[in-house]
Amino acid sequence: MNFNSVQFLVFFPAVVFLYSLVFRRDKARMGLLLAASYVFYMSWNWRYAGLILFSTSVDYLVGRVLGKEEKEGRRRALLVVSLVMNLGLLAFFKYNNFFVDSTGDLLRVLGLQVDFSSLRHSFLLPVGISFYTFQSLSYTIDLFRRKIPVEKNFVRFALYVAFFPQLVAGPIVRAADFLPQLRDKPKVSQERVHTGLALMFRGLFKKVVLADLLAGLGVDAVFANPGGFSSLTLLLAIYGYSFQIYNDFSGYSDIAIGAARVLGFSIPDNFNRPYLSRNVREFWTRWHISLSSWLRDYLYIPLGGSRRAPSRVRFNLMATMVLGGLWHGAAVNFVLWGFWHGILLVLARGTSKTPEGTSLRRLFWERFACFHLVGFSWLLFRISDFPSLVAYIGGLLRFSVGAELSWAFLAVLAIAASVHFVPKDLFDRTMERFAQIPAPAQAMVYAGLILVFSGLSFGAPAFIYFQF
Repeated sequence: MNFNSVQFLVFFPAVVFLYSLVFRRDKARMGLLLAASYVFYMSWNWRYAGLILFSTSVDYLVGRVLGKEEKEGRRRALLVVSLVMNLGLLAFFKYNNFFVDSTGDLLRVLGLQVDFSSLRHSFLLPVGISFYTFQSLSYTIDLFRRKIPVEKNFVRFALYVAFFPQLVAGPIVRAADFLPQLRDKPKVSQERVHTGLALMFRGLFKKVVLADLLAGLGVDAVFANPGGFSSLTLLLAIYGYSFQIYNDFSGYSDIAIGAARVLGFSIPDNFNRPYLSRNVREFWTRWHISLSSWLRDYLYIPLGGSRRAPSRVRFNLMATMVLGGLWHGAAVNFVLWGFWHGILLVLARGTSKTPEGTSLRRLFWERFACFHLVGFSWLLFRISDFPSLVAYIGGLLRFSVGAELSWAFLAVLAIAASVHFVPKDLFDRTMERFAQIPAPAQAMVYAGLILVFSGLSFGAPAFIYFQF
């Protein structure tokens, strides 16, 4: 059930209507949201509902025992149980075939003919497993660190893991932020409903009007046949994909945050105009914020963070980014993408911070350079095979000029760039003014937008990050 589907257009209003009927009864409210979350997840593949229930049950039981246990050795053993279970499931479903194939290829290079094909499996990747695994893990790790209290209510904990707005592709929510909201009555108000709906429609606009049109009008065709286009077209396609993946993923996050807000819950922002970053360090504080902060708090800092010798800090950065790349997908190109960002972060540590009061000229060139360093890294993210990557880079280095892309593509690209660079407070002020118009007029605007979105792309490609 995609957010940009007719099914969700029926599902979400139905959930909101039933939610309003049981809102004052705590158990009924949580039960409804949990049932809705499992229905939402089962719409992808009902068989894997048992997987998320199993993961939830194990971490709930581990948490109950961990909350009572005082001996440090037993606490560590319980944490290991949670880590092995969560990461084991993730490794089996997402990485098993990758490691089997990679090991076989490596042995063949060394001259050893060993057949590991019997170790491969044909199971489909459970949708959202990377997200809800990290989310559930944050609970047991924070509980082990004594940062949060144990959650004794199973339904509440299960809802924290499976809350449907952000279940499939984030943002990754921490137990310390979300469980307290589930313990209290949700903060539903007319203002929050207005802003929530506005966020949902902004997300649909990003996905349907910007991301999908950029893909359909040029990006997909160019990446499918890089040898058939000029260098200028290849460069414009990189720009197009940069804004496609941003609008696709931030659009999902907007819809998730907006849907949660309509229901009375707060989910942290996941993007903050990342292509305005001055350097790659800043980029990772603006892009996929929930993942980058998770990797920082649960991987980079436990490895030693930046409080070690320079060589160890460089290792910590590289390890974090390579594993972050591998988190995105079980393929060499994602590892290389993470490796590239690790190199950029290591190099960025050797440069001085941009001083306050920097000239507009320097600010422009810093942002220009960062945008292109990140933009060219998307080649590694998008292209999964080495020959196509070589063909694309070779095409760029020909420095040929040609006008193979339509004016429609260039217009959508210009709109996407303009929307991205518009100050955030402009959107906030616009929404405040929109909220002041009569409700019937707002309803007419939303109905019109639904018709436009339906005509453009309902039922079109799923969100890019659904594959992770």
